[in-house]
Amino acid sequence: MKLKFGSLAALALFASAAHAQSSVTLYGVVDSGLLYQSTSAQHAFAPKTVGGKLFNGNAGSIFALKDGGIYSSIFGMKGTEDLGGGYAANFKLQGSFNSSTGQTGLNSSATAAAMFNQVTTIGVSGPFGKIDFGRQFAPMAYAMAETDVRNAQYFGSTLTAWLTMNTMSGWAGNNTNAQIGALYDDNAIVYNSPSFYGLSTALEYAPGGVAGQIQGGTRESAILKYSGFGLNADAVYYNGHDANPYAYSNPPTAAPATGLNNNRFVYFGAKYTWHGFSVSGSFANGRNPANTNGVPKPYAVSGDFDMWTGGLGYRFSPALEVTSGIYYLKDNRNNANQSNAYVIGADYSLTRRTQVYAQAGYVSNRGQMNQELIYGTPVAPGRNTTAVNFGLRHTF
Repeated sequence: MKLKFGSLAALALFASAAHAQSSVTLYGVVDSGLLYQSTSAQHAFAPKTVGGKLFNGNAGSIFALKDGGIYSSIFGMKGTEDLGGGYAANFKLQGSFNSSTGQTGLNSSATAAAMFNQVTTIGVSGPFGKIDFGRQFAPMAYAMAETDVRNAQYFGSTLTAWLTMNTMSGWAGNNTNAQIGALYDDNAIVYNSPSFYGLSTALEYAPGGVAGQIQGGTRESAILKYSGFGLNADAVYYNGHDANPYAYSNPPTAAPATGLNNNRFVYFGAKYTWHGFSVSGSFANGRNPANTNGVPKPYAVSGDFDMWTGGLGYRFSPALEVTSGIYYLKDNRNNANQSNAYVIGADYSLTRRTQVYAQAGYVSNRGQMNQELIYGTPVAPGRNTTAVNFGLRHTF
């Protein structure tokens, strides 16, 4: 009996010790505010001619409760277990939702929603770095945020300028499978190296899993980073096959995977911070390497764009920061399509978890360009547009 009792006690002690080295965290963010925008469009993609008439023109001004003035509202859980020797097993499940309606966010399939539509990863970390498997943010998304004074936020940033490259290339905005680059990738294997004197790298490969087509739906990318002495600098190369498997139709219909190399994005950006001042700049090119015919019908755009950005910010106190940015886009095969977006915003932390913000933007769209000011609210193509957003963000 004593032996059995001692064994049970030892087992309980071991289980307790194992539990102490593991953790699971539930977390989330709710971000909601009021938005006014002077023009709008029914769909995110560029205008096209249907039956001799222009489709997707100006639908008028809009005033709405808007989720995601800074970033989307999210809910998730993450956990880690100490494996010993400096190694750990990790998992993360994270999904976005619309705080205005309660709807869950989109995934890579057209019009389909998913509970954990942003991150579903399992991986291992240790002295070698970190490797994760599953749906996750593409490394290029972090690179854009790290080198933009406005942190690639949902209102007026490198993110919204990059999204415009996608809408102008035919992406309808009803899934997360972009035409140029990627915010999320399914089936992704991502390795992040340790930092060596400020230098690090992120490598990604995502097999497509298409039967009979080894290149079908594949993705690969490489990021080189430097961080030190107030400077963040990133270089990005992203390449994809069958970038968005949906035909140009409304609603979009699935097109078969061909293995076509049709998604290329390169980006060079830097941000420098000194005594509260921040300045950033970047250049990017996004294109379809397989498109050798210029402008694809029925759209009056080429799918080959340059993006130039500049930003300036100042942190007045630990609680208050003001940021501003200029975002220029140009269609390389149709000079009539150009746009400039000008954005300014301020955020103030009431507490460690609660933040208020105000931001405003103006975009000059020329030709058929439709650079948007806030993710999820398309602007009218070829029209100058003003937007103002006030909101509250709480982290838990």
